[in-house]
Amino acid sequence: MQKDVDLSGLAEQMQVWRRDIHQHPELGFEEHRTAAKVADLLRGWDIEVETGIAGTGVVGTIRGSLGPGLSLGLRADMDALPMREKSAVPYRSTHDNVFHGCGHDGHTAILLGVAKHLSAHRAFRGTVHLIFQPAEETLRGGSAMIEDGLLERFPCDEVYALHNNNALPAGKVGVRVGAILSACDLFRISIKGIGSHAAAPHKSIDPIVVGVNLVQSIQSIVSRNVNPLDTAVVSVCRFLAGTAINVIADTAVLEGTVRTLSVDAQALILARLREICAGAAAMFSCEVSFEHLQSSPPTVNSAQQTEVVRRAAQQVVGVENVIVDVAPLMASEDFAYMLQQRPGSYFFLGHDGLTCHHPEFDFDDNTSPTGAAVFIEIVKQRLA
Repeated sequence: MQKDVDLSGLAEQMQVWRRDIHQHPELGFEEHRTAAKVADLLRGWDIEVETGIAGTGVVGTIRGSLGPGLSLGLRADMDALPMREKSAVPYRSTHDNVFHGCGHDGHTAILLGVAKHLSAHRAFRGTVHLIFQPAEETLRGGSAMIEDGLLERFPCDEVYALHNNNALPAGKVGVRVGAILSACDLFRISIKGIGSHAAAPHKSIDPIVVGVNLVQSIQSIVSRNVNPLDTAVVSVCRFLAGTAINVIADTAVLEGTVRTLSVDAQALILARLREICAGAAAMFSCEVSFEHLQSSPPTVNSAQQTEVVRRAAQQVVGVENVIVDVAPLMASEDFAYMLQQRPGSYFFLGHDGLTCHHPEFDFDDNTSPTGAAVFIEIVKQRLA
């Protein structure tokens, strides 16, 4: 493979692909147009393509011309968010309440740029699997691809992925060994009390009083149970109760999320949530049920593959522009499931502009050549 990666010729194409995908966003497991576009482009570059993995996932395979070697998985996510775009860009979303507000359009375009480059530069040993994943925003797409036989059908010795991050300036790359993103657990607490007239509270078991007590108690979990050197967040984000101003309701529902950087803190907090709910039920003589709705693990980078990313990024952007021990984020990512199965590394691509999930977010196209070049440099280092 060529010694220095120059993707200036691909920059314009990546921008065109990205903006087309941005204009036609699709939600998780509904990325039919995006998947078809990706598959058509890959086939046009004489890349082996498999579609329909976990519904809308696509994998392109490039085999090096120098014989067998390691097998690398490079992954990009394709889905958009269920939110309305408020930007005024000419390529803004054409679908109501569907919007690429997280940068997955950029990730897909970057991996397409990598694919086109590698299709024309196959002088390496081994195999590269280009994994275009659905439904990252649901935190279910990565595990769905694994359950559909991703790693058996497309064996990977190592896996790599990136995400834009405006906490880093454009032109910089950030990576770290260990947890770089948090685990995510979603929960629901249902309270069944006894309703009454607002003027006769003594005849009720007020679920709002029970719920307020629960919210207060839950706040003590991180401050009094989790090691101060560990990082965790517990947020109750919904409190649903009542139908009239003069009626004490008979039920209430709390919903929230847990974010942790370690599996130990994750297990501790979930256990304490259950215990607090049981305690409230006993204290108020009512029914309190805890539902663990969804869980995903922390995104944990292995040391050897993180060193690969560091060297690759330094080759692309220079030593001074690589942050080796970048601060982790409490956001979550289902690439974590792939990192549970194979060693690998997830890194941040600095970009200018608004933060992810802002209604006027727009991926910084100027960063695409850097992201693609780092991926290609990883391939060079591992397979050349």
